Amino acid sequence: MLIASVLLYLAITIGIGLWAARRVHNAKDYLVAGRSLPLYMNMATVFATWFGAETVLSVSATFAKDGLHGVPADPFGASFALVFVALFFAKAFYRMDLLTIGDFYHKRYGKLVEVLTSLAITASYLGWTSAQLTALGLVFHVLSGGALSLNECIALGAAVVIVYTMFGGMWSVALTDLFQTVIIVIGLLVIAWLIGDLAGGPAKVIAQAHADGKFDFWPSGGVAEWLPFVAAWMTMALGSIPQQDVFQRVTSAKDERTAVRGTLLGGAAYFIFAFVPMFIAYAAIVIDPTFTDLFASEDGREVQRILPDLILNRMPGWAQVVFFGALLSAILSTASGALLAPTALFTENVLRPFMPRVSDRRFLVMLRTVLVLFSCAALLFALNSRSTMYEMVQNAYKVTLVGALVPLAAGIFWKRATVQGALLSIFSGLVVWLACETNFADALVPPQINGLIAALAGMLIGSLAPQLVPDHRGGAASTA
Repeated sequence: MLIASVLLYLAITIGIGLWAARRVHNAKDYLVAGRSLPLYMNMATVFATWFGAETVLSVSATFAKDGLHGVPADPFGASFALVFVALFFAKAFYRMDLLTIGDFYHKRYGKLVEVLTSLAITASYLGWTSAQLTALGLVFHVLSGGALSLNECIALGAAVVIVYTMFGGMWSVALTDLFQTVIIVIGLLVIAWLIGDLAGGPAKVIAQAHADGKFDFWPSGGVAEWLPFVAAWMTMALGSIPQQDVFQRVTSAKDERTAVRGTLLGGAAYFIFAFVPMFIAYAAIVIDPTFTDLFASEDGREVQRILPDLILNRMPGWAQVVFFGALLSAILSTASGALLAPTALFTENVLRPFMPRVSDRRFLVMLRTVLVLFSCAALLFALNSRSTMYEMVQNAYKVTLVGALVPLAAGIFWKRATVQGALLSIFSGLVVWLACETNFADALVPPQINGLIAALAGMLIGSLAPQLVPDHRGGAASTA
């Protein structure tokens, strides 16, 4: 029953994605759904930006192990990122009528900055996308009862996402997100009620978590404890702002007001609902304390099996169908966007500047080809990683924090920002971060903080010093 239901669900999802392809007539339809999504669809796509594999399996398991102190990046940083985007960036993005966030760097700074930032942002998606593929593989591995290896299941999951995303683009993402968000909300609430009851009631679970110190959020100690905590929050809260998946969901709204409201509502919904998997995971520990043995595994991915194993061993068949339907919805809704975003960015802002006369039809073929190639790269990354999904996502956003955030913010809010400043910011941020990550990863100040400081210094020095690099007079974007 369970396997058949999962296969039926996957068939429906692929069918919706392929049906959405009928709405794709040009690159604008493929990348931003024709800028036509109403509020409820825009909110669902924003919610689905973050509510994926790491939220259900990895963030929840990290909370069960370390408490709120262990998850400053997600959901706290992730939710703040969406709020920041809605309040300070959404209007500027929408008014500039851009297809990708790379188009902003081109319009403000010119081709070289466009290509460099687009490459950095595209590279950051390897970790994010791999996290989703790893999650799909984990689900299929658990469902197969070990008949298929984890790596075989990861490859199978990648194939599923590629099929329905490749043809429908953002329309596939939007329509499947709407369908999957409904499944996520209903399914996880039902499972939370069942698991909570099995653990002795929500009050007992919450009381036990409080007694075990799981609600202690702020670090105890001095600078050595605070800096990593702040760095983890900052990496997600700020590093995810210059990301194509966030950008394409904002700009796919039907108008500017919808873009702002949909992003705010989607961010708020994510923050509230992200605590549901945390409750379920800790209830699993209350029910069966032996799950804590997974915390000691040398393979960090093992801890993410807490919820799937509990559901398979303790829940009736219909509840298993509900849980895995919700879980697959969460993973697929995020994975499709995670594949489309770097595809759009690399094709539009790295390849197209060198092929300016390519037709729209040929450009669509390029988009779909790049999507398959990027999926293969992410698949290789996933097959060779032993990190948890939570760690993979955090590592992904370090790249954009140090290499793309400062030129974006300065380009919108500081009229004196120049091409020279942007180039020095990108170079300084990435070089300092990589040097610290390689040689001083355990230093008092986390590498990404050093990289961000270097990026800020590079922008200030490069923009205020005599200009040796000709400036691209794009002007600052208005957020009024």
